[in-house]
Amino acid sequence: MTYTAKEVFYTLQGEGMNSGRAAVFCRFSGCNLWTGREQDRAKADCNFCDTDFVGTDGPGGGKFKTPEDLAHHARSIWNQNAVTSGGRPLIVCTGGEPLLQLDSPLIMAFQQQGFEVAVETNGTIACPPEIDWICVSPKRLDKLAQLSGHELKLVYPQENIDPQDVEHLDFQHFLLQPMDEAGQKEANTKAAVAYCMAHPKWKLCLQSHKILNID
Repeated sequence: MTYTAKEVFYTLQGEGMNSGRAAVFCRFSGCNLWTGREQDRAKADCNFCDTDFVGTDGPGGGKFKTPEDLAHHARSIWNQNAVTSGGRPLIVCTGGEPLLQLDSPLIMAFQQQGFEVAVETNGTIACPPEIDWICVSPKRLDKLAQLSGHELKLVYPQENIDPQDVEHLDFQHFLLQPMDEAGQKEANTKAAVAYCMAHPKWKLCLQSHKILNID
């Protein structure tokens, strides 16, 4: 298959349990919960997405004919930016919905390039077994297929899912991320803080890359 990436770039992971860690981000084009077109947002299964995942015109983006092509591309971006060899290289596969494209051959090609492979998924597609780190951010409870992993990161508050709906699932970490909503961010953050303080199973997850203005 041909792999289509909106962008592939080097940065710090800004959220979740790997926050602050250097990584190559591979943002795949396309999603199964929203087309990415503004005219479709109101009727989408996920209508609060703040990410552009349409096309291939972002930094390092493009179409890649083989798993090896994309894996070599990602490794070259790591090598151009990481001055020393300390620490295992991390690639974060995100989107859109990365599991529409991220398959076992590509995961293993990334691993052959030395990467630890992390995925950020909406959980509607079961993860291939080779993935090293699974982060599920559910948007539709009735479509949730990936019921276990390393971290469950719930955007809060959202209409379709409350924290108590998912806290029984088999995850190591439960994270509550305030919804970045125009005019409501401060209120949403206060609500998330209050929920985590009242329910210690949950940890507050902030988008530090936005706070620090890191791409």
